[in-house]
Amino acid sequence: MTIVHLVDGTYELFRHFYGLRRFNKGNDRPLGAVVGVLGTVLELIEQEGLHVGVATDHVVESFRNALWPGYKTGDGIEPALRAQFEPLEDALRAMGVTVWPMVDLEADDALASAAHVAARDRQVDKVCIWTPDKDLAQCVRAERVVQVDRKAKVIRDAAGVRAKFGVAPELIPDYLALVGDAADGYPGVSGIGAVGAARLLTTHGPIERFPPQVLGERITEALLFKRLATLRTDAPVMKRVDDLRWRGPKRAFAAWAEAAEAGRLAKRCGEAARAL
Repeated sequence: MTIVHLVDGTYELFRHFYGLRRFNKGNDRPLGAVVGVLGTVLELIEQEGLHVGVATDHVVESFRNALWPGYKTGDGIEPALRAQFEPLEDALRAMGVTVWPMVDLEADDALASAAHVAARDRQVDKVCIWTPDKDLAQCVRAERVVQVDRKAKVIRDAAGVRAKFGVAPELIPDYLALVGDAADGYPGVSGIGAVGAARLLTTHGPIERFPPQVLGERITEALLFKRLATLRTDAPVMKRVDDLRWRGPKRAFAAWAEAAEAGRLAKRCGEAARAL
């Protein structure tokens, strides 16, 4: 069975950084969060499968910042966390893991693009997208492409997406356009909440099909927000699923692990490689 695992590396870096903060009292190890992310990815390799890709935000800003002035930026990210962005990418490469550092696009676009490629491969049995981000719910397809929300401890297939948001996965961009997404920095359409958005979309379908009187002059804003919420599927990721197959760490990984004081991680990585 071929299971493809697509990991939101930026989310995992934040998760591990602030997870460690609960114990280190602000004395952050320079590569502490990076080591944590690598441990999470290696656990997938050990337990779940060998086809893994990790998407990262090399920079936080993207083409969407030119579309909406309030869209999220890298402002406010703690220097100790920001300093681990590029080291994470280097460490993943050294460990032999495929990584997609995004610049003009976002990590979410890379995940959506990789899921699009993987879902079309008949040899793939399932695609798991590891992130809690609401916008990735639009990539879910039946039980074949699922979203693994580690934060909520649930795996969402299409039925799970509908249960959570009240709409099918393909309508998630429309839903987010109407209700907004505070994490990404756009407010949605004034006066429309989650229940109202789901009801409108169930009744009329995508925003483009709404009768003119439903949104009135707000239609232009709604379509802009939908563009912000719609993930790209043309990011330059893998050409074929086998590009994601883990074949063990590169020679540079041993030196990296020693410098990062991650001897246990290096040992586990070596054992996983010998088991191939």
